[in-house]
Amino acid sequence: MAALSPRYQVAAALALAVVGVAACVHLLMVFLSLAPANTVTKQHGKAVEEWVFPEFEQNWKLFAPNPLQQNIAVQVRAEVRAKDGGLRTTGWTDLSAQDGAAIDGNLVPSHTQQNELRRAWDFFTATHSTDNRPVGMRGSLSEQYLRRVVVMRLYRTYPAGRDGVIQRVQIRSSTTNVQPPEWSRERVSDKPIYRVLPWWTVTADEAAGGVR
Repeated sequence: MAALSPRYQVAAALALAVVGVAACVHLLMVFLSLAPANTVTKQHGKAVEEWVFPEFEQNWKLFAPNPLQQNIAVQVRAEVRAKDGGLRTTGWTDLSAQDGAAIDGNLVPSHTQQNELRRAWDFFTATHSTDNRPVGMRGSLSEQYLRRVVVMRLYRTYPAGRDGVIQRVQIRSSTTNVQPPEWSRERVSDKPIYRVLPWWTVTADEAAGGVR
């Protein structure tokens, strides 16, 4: 900074100060989201949740005594309004498989490829009952977030984005047990179990390709 003119030194110092304050606020918000209930979270809990969830949510699954023993794939299909006015329904697209292919062999996979879709699905399941009914105020937020993620992915990778406008989407998960090693006597089913969500109508800005 010493080589900069006084004007640019001031600008650089202000920029560093803004970044520093933003980093401190972010760390404080994440800390409050994980901390036990206290006076601050009781009074400003909604602001903390809006800052942290869903992009910056933290959890302790890494230290779980019983690690996940299932592969969960998130799949989507869409109802598309073609340019001639007709409606057609696409086949199921395995978005998790796309992420897996992008990560496989990649020494520096992006955070988006590794976590965006997975965390969106985790957020949905954590805020919904087994019959897909939202539980609490965050239920509708998780639906909106998951829908926007899959619509963005469809417009980015699927021909529907060029051939027409997406009207509705339907999401499902396919859960398959991880098979035990060959030397184990344990036997588990290798058949996938599906959790199918209802059709969701795509909002106007999303249908117009506003999500990127």
